[in-house]
Amino acid sequence: MPLSTIVLGGYLGAGKTTLLNHLLRHAQGRRIAVMVNDFGDIGIDADLIESTEGEVMSLAGGCICCSVGSDLVAALMALAQRIPPPDLVLIETSGVALPGSVARGARLAPGIETDGVVVLVDAETIRIRANDRHVGDTVMQQLADADLLLLNKVDLVDEPTLAATRHWLAGIAPRARIIESVEARIPTELILGLADETEASRLPSSRSSQLSLLSPSSRSTLTSTAKPSPGEAAPAFDSGSGERRLRPTRSMAAGDRFETFSFHIAGRLDATALAAALCDPAHGVLRAKGLVQGLNGQALLIQTVGARSRVSPAAGRLIDAAQPARLVVIGLRDTLDAGQIEALLENARHDH
Repeated sequence: MPLSTIVLGGYLGAGKTTLLNHLLRHAQGRRIAVMVNDFGDIGIDADLIESTEGEVMSLAGGCICCSVGSDLVAALMALAQRIPPPDLVLIETSGVALPGSVARGARLAPGIETDGVVVLVDAETIRIRANDRHVGDTVMQQLADADLLLLNKVDLVDEPTLAATRHWLAGIAPRARIIESVEARIPTELILGLADETEASRLPSSRSSQLSLLSPSSRSTLTSTAKPSPGEAAPAFDSGSGERRLRPTRSMAAGDRFETFSFHIAGRLDATALAAALCDPAHGVLRAKGLVQGLNGQALLIQTVGARSRVSPAAGRLIDAAQPARLVVIGLRDTLDAGQIEALLENARHDH
């Protein structure tokens, strides 16, 4: 399978290092490789560093940090050949670099897939930086390169300023999703990828309810869950009816601003059409990840980050009772609508 890569960009002081340390502290067993121009350019927290040898810094939890030097493609190829390979690569660009150019360079490396570009924005200073005659062009291009814009340090500005900045960013980068944060604290799944079914099964459950979206003759089922009710739990599998149910709606970290829905799907669908539809900002999806059965029966992986999507073969993976087809999405609570996602799944069915 291709090695997933995320590019982290943003002007000096926006909070890239703070975000990076947050992600490393909440890797949840993922093997993350961090790539930087030079070890001296990055402030990884000392307690996360286990050892340094040559161009590789060993970090806690099986993560590593590598110095890129002048050859990004060679460094990425070396990472892909590590045994075991990392689960994800984070490329942290310098404050004056253009993350879009870095992402395009990364795509030249064999076996590497660039999942998205995340650009951090200092809510207090971004408008000043953008109007600076020396660095303004660079800052504006960084914003335009983004799939996700992390509007950081929102606690340092008043609400009218924040609203004006949101509106301004939407005009500069209309294809990007905007997420607000304080000290870059966001659900790590937005960057690292969404929780798998094993992790989801350990989270508090809620009452589940079946939605009859598919025709009985298709023998396909699509189910979803209601909002969580305190103290209630529902199994992922109803042993009485033999009917598979969906994981519950659940809130993510960072308060009640984010939530996620998980769908189990039976039957074939147009994965490319579904991935493209999930990128429509009208549906409120910030990040999506799925294992689905394509039109020819092949198991396919779907990944979306903001307006960027990717569909690739799920090498060595089969869809069966032990590993059902599924889709997990995360978005902002006031815009993510499970009903709309269900409609997208229905529209992508192969018999349409």
